Amino acid sequence: MKKKRINSLMQLFYDGLVNDTLPFWLKHSVDTKYGGYNTVLDRKGEILGPDKSTWVQGRFIWVLSKLYNELEKTEEWLETARHGVDFLKKYGFDTDGRMFFRLTEDGRPLQKRRYLFSETFGVIAFAEYARASGEKEYLDLARKIMDLILDLYKNPGAGYGDSLGPKINPEARQSRGHSMAMIQINTLQTLRDADKENDYNKLIDNAIDEVFTYFAKPEKKALFETVGINGEFMDTPEGRCINPGHAIETAWFIMEEGKYRNDKGLVEKALPIIDWSLERGWDDKYGGVFYFVDVDERQPVQKEWDMKLWWVHNETIYATLLAYHLTKEKKYLDWFDKVLDWSYKHFPDKKYGEWFGYLHRDGTVALDLKGDNWKGPFHLPRQQLYAYLLLKEMLEE
Repeated sequence: MKKKRINSLMQLFYDGLVNDTLPFWLKHSVDTKYGGYNTVLDRKGEILGPDKSTWVQGRFIWVLSKLYNELEKTEEWLETARHGVDFLKKYGFDTDGRMFFRLTEDGRPLQKRRYLFSETFGVIAFAEYARASGEKEYLDLARKIMDLILDLYKNPGAGYGDSLGPKINPEARQSRGHSMAMIQINTLQTLRDADKENDYNKLIDNAIDEVFTYFAKPEKKALFETVGINGEFMDTPEGRCINPGHAIETAWFIMEEGKYRNDKGLVEKALPIIDWSLERGWDDKYGGVFYFVDVDERQPVQKEWDMKLWWVHNETIYATLLAYHLTKEKKYLDWFDKVLDWSYKHFPDKKYGEWFGYLHRDGTVALDLKGDNWKGPFHLPRQQLYAYLLLKEMLEE
């Protein structure tokens, strides 16, 4: 990639991050009355509903802290992160140490789920904030939550009632899901950056091994979301399901680990996941990446299968740029250009700022809201920051 193009892309991502994405959320989401961040916002940033997603609380804390650590020492970012930390620490936890999924605007618990994603976002929030602020108590809290996650992942429900009981009857069908293996990689990487006293590499190895042992199937050219308990292919709608964005996100987590360790073999193991996912996931008719596809090209059962979601494209933009940087293979630059071009033609809201999250297959807007229990300031600003930093690295080579 030529330096002129690198500079142009750096400007695109930096301006988008600092002059669009962040100002939107700093202006509209910070709750000065009850604390934390308002997460359910309409197109203009006005509050659609008062409830607060702990996913979004944790993720925005991480984003603000990461920006402070890696981009600029802007005090507003650190102060706004602290605003979220105070709320999440005070209201986000149940008495058993687990975290709630949804709270009222003043912090009362509304919903707790059987999954551990609220906890993983708690880990990255408190760990990154500890690195930014130097306050060790938050690193201790991140370690404590991580220990709980690892314990519950190995022993679901042990000492915690049935909160992590199986989703379906294991006597009828035993299966395992890809999500927890992939999220552990990134969560542990973030904790490792903040915690220099402990070695997290073995735990990261275990999570990566789980991805390749159970979910990545070269013979099928797919990374599956759900497999049998021993990794066997399941010929059911759930078993045939591929989530291209999730698979691509997993791939770049693993590539980042290879880059961190200077392990080319690890990078090379992850690259086919990107190839498979784009080959199956790209919509040749309308462009963009499908939300779900069926490995046998049968009808997916998810009603939203053909929608184009913001986060899928954010993850693909960064993954293909990283793949190009690490391999110098033109096909990854071509994919980067293709996905970037489609994304920037369809997702940005040129009138009110930020990105639309949910598009119809043809790229028209399906929902014009900017925030809900899942969409918030995370995938877009992370992609903008990471791509900017990687391009800066490429420029300095």
